[in-house]
Amino acid sequence: MTQQSTSLLVGLLAGVSAALLLVSAGSPSGISFMLFAAAALPILIAGLGWSNLASILAVLAAMAVIGLATTPQAALVSTVTTLAPAAWIAHLSNLARPAEEVGGPEGAIVWYPLSDIFVNIALCVCVALVAVGLALGYGADFVGELVEIFVATLKDSNTSYQPSAEGLAEMKQFFLYALPAIQAAMWVLILFAGWYVASGIVRMSGRSKRSKDDIPSQLRMPRMGALALAAGVALSFIDGGIGLIGWTISGAFGMGFVAAGFAVAHHRTRGKPARGLLLWVAYLATVLFTVPLAFFLFLGLFDTARSLTATGSGPNSNT
Repeated sequence: MTQQSTSLLVGLLAGVSAALLLVSAGSPSGISFMLFAAAALPILIAGLGWSNLASILAVLAAMAVIGLATTPQAALVSTVTTLAPAAWIAHLSNLARPAEEVGGPEGAIVWYPLSDIFVNIALCVCVALVAVGLALGYGADFVGELVEIFVATLKDSNTSYQPSAEGLAEMKQFFLYALPAIQAAMWVLILFAGWYVASGIVRMSGRSKRSKDDIPSQLRMPRMGALALAAGVALSFIDGGIGLIGWTISGAFGMGFVAAGFAVAHHRTRGKPARGLLLWVAYLATVLFTVPLAFFLFLGLFDTARSLTATGSGPNSNT
């Protein structure tokens, strides 16, 4: 079987796998979120381990299967939010250039920077969520209906729960702006986790083109990310759709700096006797109280860089 034929077969299988995960996630169950989060893995593995052709075919196959099993609208949303970003991230991860072009040793190559991959993840999430929000008509009425359903569910499980009209209005206002930021932050984290897991799987299979990145020392957001975050925060003070876009940008790039902050903590505690305990406490406190997120956000903001992963040989393709 030729390399192209293998890529076509792998892409087809990956697309069907991703589609089955997404369709299964549409059915209410305890593992729906896990299935939805794992849907990018087949696309990433196809792109990282085989070729762009494999990941592109995987996206098209997944679109077709989802469209037939559900609706064309669901297929389009899945493509914009999950499938296409996964293929793009895989493509970027396999880009490399001669090290001498960036002042490195002759004969070595450098890979597309991890920091820039993370920025692209944040950008993909922003574009996808804004596009989906516009298509669905996200706004006060849309969120109001969601909150009404949520409150009705709470009342069914707890008859003593009777929110006041003022409390209900405050809840709707909170979720109107909180949902774009939370969704953007969570989806950035999910896509990055998918890239990390897929990269590990491809390396174990022996098909990885890219060297292993030292995430603690290399995961830093570039200065462009800080500018994007500042722009998002500024836009969030504007009423209407522009403000909602600002909250989306703030959530996506804010999570980028939070992740960079955790990477800094991992890097600076290397070799410390109590490293495991310190990191465990940091993660636990973040999950329980969320307040430490602000600390790691500022830690990431104060340490911006673009580190390169270099190897002695590899493909000679420019970034």
